[in-house]
Amino acid sequence: MSNAVIKQSDQMPVAQQESATILSVIARAASDQSVDIEKLERLMAMKERMDAKEAEAAFNGAMARVQAAMRRIEADKVNKQTSSSYASYGQLDRELRPLYTSEGLSLSFDTEAVGEGLVGMICYVSHEAGHTRTYRAAVPSDGKGARGNDVMTKTHAFGSGTAYGMRYLLKMIFNVAIGIDMDDDDGNGAADPIPTKDQGWIAKVQKVADYPTYLAMKAEMLADYGGKPDLIPIAVRSEFSAAAAATKPKD
Repeated sequence: MSNAVIKQSDQMPVAQQESATILSVIARAASDQSVDIEKLERLMAMKERMDAKEAEAAFNGAMARVQAAMRRIEADKVNKQTSSSYASYGQLDRELRPLYTSEGLSLSFDTEAVGEGLVGMICYVSHEAGHTRTYRAAVPSDGKGARGNDVMTKTHAFGSGTAYGMRYLLKMIFNVAIGIDMDDDDGNGAADPIPTKDQGWIAKVQKVADYPTYLAMKAEMLADYGGKPDLIPIAVRSEFSAAAAATKPKD
């Protein structure tokens, strides 16, 4: 290895060099009784601004690396009312948490007061270097159905609103793409359409009332997908799993 390479690898990044220099100046000034207090405070303020910029740069670098490592996330749930698919919070979390935690990022959620019939969702995205960015979204939580009638208690509406808010904030923060379409709005607009074949099996299994019928239908469905479980879409597998749990006799 050449001396030039060794010298380059040993050098401290410019921002860290400047920060260390300012820190040494502050240390000397603090020990010098003749130094003006206001000047010392200005030096401290300068150091804090430099540290904040370094932390923000580290945050931005981590976010860029996370998004570079991401892939499109497959939908795992079905909106029965609109026959559309979407990715649940659990599905998003399984894919994203290992990526962002490996880069020193962490998430925490909170709520805030907003307009009536809304829940204000907050997500704090923090980096181990010290920078935190705040994201907000106001989510409907009035408990009303499509016809404007009450379909939820206030507690249920709050829980539903926070669950939706967490899911959509997570997608927005990391610019997540679901399936083959960038737009995933849970079937209330241009969500990914479910192929007709998959819709057919979902509709059939949702009507199953007993376990023997479920088993027969499962075998038929598997044959329809070439006898290969890995070819069965997540949306179909999810509905069949739900049917098995609902119809299998309890021990």
